[in-house]
Amino acid sequence: MSKTLRCIIIDDEPLARKGMELLIADLSYLRIDAQFSNAIEAKEYVNNNEVDLLFLDIEMPGLSGLEFIQSLKRQPLVILCTAYPQFALEAYELDVIDYLVKPIAFNRFFKAVEKAKEIHELIAKSKSSTTIDDITEEFFFIKSDRKLIKLFHKDIRYIRGLKDYVMVHTTDNKYITAMNIKTIHKQLPDQIFARVNKSNLINVDHLTSIDHDLIIMDNDEFTLGNTYKEHFLQTYIKDKLIKRS
Repeated sequence: MSKTLRCIIIDDEPLARKGMELLIADLSYLRIDAQFSNAIEAKEYVNNNEVDLLFLDIEMPGLSGLEFIQSLKRQPLVILCTAYPQFALEAYELDVIDYLVKPIAFNRFFKAVEKAKEIHELIAKSKSSTTIDDITEEFFFIKSDRKLIKLFHKDIRYIRGLKDYVMVHTTDNKYITAMNIKTIHKQLPDQIFARVNKSNLINVDHLTSIDHDLIIMDNDEFTLGNTYKEHFLQTYIKDKLIKRS
């Protein structure tokens, strides 16, 4: 049976909070522990209580949702809920789980919450710190769920950072380990793994197309962050681009 996720809602609109209550009520593994109309009041609660999942508005008086995330001593899993899609890139730079645009349909809400639930369960299984062991040209080992897992470079699609953890997405599974994305990036071959934004490393061999600042890998999409854009395009794209003579 799934562990109940302790949730709080932060939104300055009463109707939006009520709508989120109704969405949460449909899922038995979610429990609302508190609600706040502004981020300033919520900050002390989040810093002093166990919160598993935070449903957070962005545009609020006093302290915005993005500023609120940056101010926290420890960040729970965050799903942003907003009427403003233009904040998506900045939001993903803060390691949020998902970004929902109001009005929120239940199927989209469910997809975001299932993602948060899966990550929460994987983190619970992987609490000890670790390092990558035995890196070769073809594979390496990580410690995940108290086991050493052998991962081949060719099978890894992308690696996502979650503060003090990384989730490794392979072609057929997912593994989480206690390590930040900067550490794992330094140890992997940069001719294969490219940093595309603050939260994601991708295996460039799995890249299928690029549309402006959007990197597409089959059913997954990654925003190409400004900090990494020039290096990525020069290193992995421009030198390999076929040009008309």
